[in-house]
Amino acid sequence: MPYSIYVVELHKKVFTEHRKFREANPQFNGVLECLYVGMTSKTPKERFEQHKNGVLSKKGVNISSNIVKKYGLYLRGSLYNHIKPIATKEEALKMERMLALQLRRKRYAVWFN
Repeated sequence: MPYSIYVVELHKKVFTEHRKFREANPQFNGVLECLYVGMTSKTPKERFEQHKNGVLSKKGVNISSNIVKKYGLYLRGSLYNHIKPIATKEEALKMERMLALQLRRKRYAVWFN
């Protein structure tokens, strides 16, 4: 099953209202956007909708990010469309982290798992 990487733009209130988000992004100067980077076996659109709707897994576990549920605005395709589907979950997790850290180096504020 292929995995996709996706990026969600978050409302900038996340930076002032969410202490852990702020602490994870000391490089942020308020100019660029706040972002969430994730990976999914669904389409990015389906996964974003799951976050916004607070979907539970079959085992009753919340699989949506509370940050995306509360602050997520829309998908930022221009930041991830260049990444081709990835064959394994392990490789997708590596790519998620790599993209998130690249975006932080560009001075975006980024949250990822």
